[in-house]
Amino acid sequence: MAEVPRLANHEQRRAQIVDALLRIAATRGLHAASMRTVAAEAGVTVSTVQYYFHSKEQLLFAGLRHLAEALGRRRAEAVTRAARTGADDAVPVRDLLDGWLGQLIPADDEQRAAYTVFAAYHALALTDPALAALPYARNSGDLERAIADRLDRAGRAGELAPGRNPEAEAGNLLALATGLADSVMAGLRSASAARALLGYHLDQIFATRPAQHG
Repeated sequence: MAEVPRLANHEQRRAQIVDALLRIAATRGLHAASMRTVAAEAGVTVSTVQYYFHSKEQLLFAGLRHLAEALGRRRAEAVTRAARTGADDAVPVRDLLDGWLGQLIPADDEQRAAYTVFAAYHALALTDPALAALPYARNSGDLERAIADRLDRAGRAGELAPGRNPEAEAGNLLALATGLADSVMAGLRSASAARALLGYHLDQIFATRPAQHG
């Protein structure tokens, strides 16, 4: 019999199971995350895990969604911090993109763990048809389109250097941030050095920084 908690505790129990999955993925690799190992890590029975997640694929997707939501919150916080640097609520596009893309570069333990798990999802999806069918890359596609949209607006406002293609630059920026994240995880450079390289590239795209009001 599954140990079904009271209704008020359902979300807490789901979060407990997903957190256990992510801890396993970050320390032992996603291949080590089975219903049984996740149950043991969470301190619940296998039937409890199955009550909330009817298949391993559902559990894996829940973990991926949790990571994506956490990344989205960090992006929103980066935008809020950027907005505080000016006298109004408008965030310069360059600063907005720097905040979004900077969140992809691991600078603390939480971000390093998230990077490790995302990399594990990608590696497993290369050989697992069921996982590959999940829209685990959707968030990257959404981010690239959002970057292209902001660059298009900046271009129409005359803020981009001549000859810049918003869609091409969006793809290049996302690839650059991802590559810089890889280099940080591999110990090739520090997170601050990676952020400086990202800033350098953004400066090449933008003809001028928008004037600060104050």
